Amino acid sequence: MASILIIEDESALNDLIRTELQAEGHVVRQARDGRTALQMVEEQAPQLVILDWMLPGLDGLSVCRQLREKHLMPIIMLTARSEEVDRVLGLEVGADDYLVKPFGMRELLARARAALRRVELDAKRGERVGATQQVITHGSLRVDVDAHRASLEGVDLGLTPKEFDLLLLFAANPGRAFNREFLIDRVWGGEYEGFERAVDNHIRRLRAKLGDFGEKITTVWGVGYRFVA
Repeated sequence: MASILIIEDESALNDLIRTELQAEGHVVRQARDGRTALQMVEEQAPQLVILDWMLPGLDGLSVCRQLREKHLMPIIMLTARSEEVDRVLGLEVGADDYLVKPFGMRELLARARAALRRVELDAKRGERVGATQQVITHGSLRVDVDAHRASLEGVDLGLTPKEFDLLLLFAANPGRAFNREFLIDRVWGGEYEGFERAVDNHIRRLRAKLGDFGEKITTVWGVGYRFVA
């Protein structure tokens, strides 16, 4: 059972999705506009968001961007737009999956289950890292959490504390897009009063130390950065 927020202004479709998800045992909340949805997330963050692109007032892309500033929950975007450029744009602003209307309810439920499985696996991996494993690996990259060291092909990267924290966040959440504001809050903390350019500078230095492997830290247009495992 998971907590899911549906953000869809078509009442009939919103209610249909709610009914299907509740039948699978999930706790479902509903929003019919972007601003209400953002307020609901701040009050109680769901484990999954199903988000329509075309919303009154604040559109789905804007909602997705704002959610990604603070939250990591998976977002499935629903839209009538079927062009490749639209799908890419939706994913680039932080959506994890994309479903074109009209869609089959079984497909939506399957994608929701897949997204929730990834959340569960990420949580289990985080527990292992925090308790016993203490090491995250991606190919030749090795991030030792306990020793606070990172190496590539067995060679220590000599990262500064902030560079290490950035790399750890990326390595622990492959495929997730991170907004600069989120990175500042997570890595530097609330006391940091620097500019977003500081994030870009740290990313640039981190990429340089990673060499060719640094290309896996990609720039996400309009959002920030993503680590491609």
